Amino acid sequence: MITSSNLGFPRIGSKRELKKTLEKFWSGKANEAELLNTGRLLRQENWSFQKEQGINHIPSNDFSFYDQVLDTTAMLGAVPHRYGWQDDQVDLKTYFAMARGEKGRVTAMEMTKWFDSNYHYIVPEFEKEQSFRLSSSKVIKEFEEAKQLGIITRPVLLGPVSFLLLGKSKQPGLDPLSLISNILPIYEEVLNQLAGVGAEWVQLDEPCLALNLSYEQRASFGEVYSRLSRVSPRLKLLLATYFGDLLGNLGTVVSLPVAALHLDLIRAPLMLDRILPIVPKTLSLSLGLVDGRNVWRTDLDNAIEAAKKAKEKLGSDRIIIGPSCSLMFSPVDLDLEVKLDKEVKNWMSYAKQKIKEISTITKVLNEGDASAKDALLESRTACAERKTSPRIHKLEIKNALKNISPDMFNRLNPYSVRKVQQEELGLPLFPTTTIGSFCQTDEVRTKRANHRSGKLSQTDYDQFLRTEVEKTIRFQEQVGLDVLVHGESERNDMVEFFGEQLEGFVSTENGWVQSYGSRCVKPPVIFGDVVRTKPMTVDCWQYAQSLTPKPVKGMLTGPVTILQWSFVRDDQPRSVTCRQIALAIRDEVIDLEKAGVKIIQIDEPAIREGLPLRQTEWESYLQWAVDCFRLSSSGVRDKTQIHTHMCYSEFNDIIEAIGKMDADVLSIETSRSQMELLDVFSKYKYPNEIGPGVYDIHSPRIPTSGEMKDLLLKAMEFISPQQLWVNPDCGLKTRSWEEVSPALDAMIAAAKNVRTHIKEHCK
Repeated sequence: MITSSNLGFPRIGSKRELKKTLEKFWSGKANEAELLNTGRLLRQENWSFQKEQGINHIPSNDFSFYDQVLDTTAMLGAVPHRYGWQDDQVDLKTYFAMARGEKGRVTAMEMTKWFDSNYHYIVPEFEKEQSFRLSSSKVIKEFEEAKQLGIITRPVLLGPVSFLLLGKSKQPGLDPLSLISNILPIYEEVLNQLAGVGAEWVQLDEPCLALNLSYEQRASFGEVYSRLSRVSPRLKLLLATYFGDLLGNLGTVVSLPVAALHLDLIRAPLMLDRILPIVPKTLSLSLGLVDGRNVWRTDLDNAIEAAKKAKEKLGSDRIIIGPSCSLMFSPVDLDLEVKLDKEVKNWMSYAKQKIKEISTITKVLNEGDASAKDALLESRTACAERKTSPRIHKLEIKNALKNISPDMFNRLNPYSVRKVQQEELGLPLFPTTTIGSFCQTDEVRTKRANHRSGKLSQTDYDQFLRTEVEKTIRFQEQVGLDVLVHGESERNDMVEFFGEQLEGFVSTENGWVQSYGSRCVKPPVIFGDVVRTKPMTVDCWQYAQSLTPKPVKGMLTGPVTILQWSFVRDDQPRSVTCRQIALAIRDEVIDLEKAGVKIIQIDEPAIREGLPLRQTEWESYLQWAVDCFRLSSSGVRDKTQIHTHMCYSEFNDIIEAIGKMDADVLSIETSRSQMELLDVFSKYKYPNEIGPGVYDIHSPRIPTSGEMKDLLLKAMEFISPQQLWVNPDCGLKTRSWEEVSPALDAMIAAAKNVRTHIKEHCK
């Protein structure tokens, strides 16, 4: 029989139970027992649901209190020395200190994007002769927890090669893969313990196989899996790859001594035809036929057709049906969407619905079409209606795309002419600003919820927002910032806010996905052509600017980030959808300038994460991504200063493309890596202005003025003082006023100290 499988389930809970309990725990309003109980209940609910739906391979250890890579760091005892950890097991205090830092004590570990997704992972840190030991029994305990419920799960582990490749050496010349012999004994011990408690399968995730790998990196897989496959004759290993085509790594992968191989056939549908002729008789295939990263219904007929092709070649016993990747990138339950547009909802599928789709595909393959007649009819009807709906295509935007001219991608003059903006704005050396958002307090969230539910009138809500804007402006004036923001108290999310005002989008109530830790986002859904029908931010900016003589930035989200952080239609190239969004943002930029804005920030934190995993595809992506930003930003006069912001990705390898975006000022995250990112500027002379973040806002730890001054002095090793701005590394939405106030005081003091340092140095 063909079997069904899942690679991972959302861990946050259908009502974000994990987020709420985590934040209570961190604030001291919940104890460790309450946090652990929340995790236990969520795991049991997830396992039970999958069992009820007939899933044969149910994952365990896919749950995490923060991040699966950090869980692996804890399992291996790879805790950096600065945390002072000396116990046998990594406790929650140490675990969360690594993720978030600790007030007054230690900084957090670096955080970056998980491949080309908006999920962030905690980057492992490696050093020469590093020792490792089994320091977490989480994977064993969760298997036994499920076993007590009568469910034999398939434990999930991040594979040892990907774990090392995703980490970062803290010492020059250290190849993380040189540590493979140090960590393999721990993996062997874990597998042996799992076999001892009754595990039959273990899933080892090696997503780095979707990347371009060197000969040495490919060879390491053979060495590793040759050892791991010999741990126990009772244990079968499933090697899970996802996010892309294996291409040059395919030959390596099919030769590995594992029982099954998972393929992402959503991202790489043509891979199936290439692998079927070379699959050894000892290898089963897990077919990722349900999209784990988007919200659209599966075309069941297409999925079944692909599976039948594999079945004819390999037979039923060697086929497993599953999602393309873990469902952690999907919202939990579409049935909770009671207000969502009914037509669009009928085209969609969340994690629970995707589990049902996997079960349906498996059932049809085993028992025939008649076994799932109603589900197949519903799928065919929904897919056909989506293809023919008149709501998807709009002639006006298609004509607008045709009428884009080459001059629309360029400012009137180069930056060398525009840089007089700084003098015209009357800004000092090392001007200070923030990234955009200020604290989203419980009061702000409550007022927004009451307004949405109808408990608070539009008039009263507008007055509340004006009060919040004024409070934010006065606070910034008081601390002494040079360029202000209105604080974004009216925005639930930097992408969803715009999605709610643009045609071609729908917003959800419960479409939450995890971004990192307790941070959840609710991506809007792009189902059709994107059109802006009215100004979106002008009125709010005008009110904020009326309160102060200091410049207030107009705050927008860029087209690439709106694309990347939405669930995107899959019936046309992403580049076309992005260009539609760029035209909408361009119209907003022009209207802001007409209203009197002197500085407009168009945030593009997602531009790096959209980069294809294969370097051969980078040029094409970067061309259209940079073009879309320039299209959105180039309709203004020279004296209007355009800013952009990027965070939590590795930007070194695309810095020239970032330069081609031609923003007057770039603010970028560098604080967690201690300005490591700026090393690239020793080779690439960034032409415009830049604000390297000096304050890590994702940690509750408040840095000192001296620390921030040191970071600025380090930045000056690569960038001239005339180019430097001073700012946090990201928006302040997630922090409290009690944290923000002293941190900004320290940041502004650091800027003043560096100005003094420069004056004394010049003497």
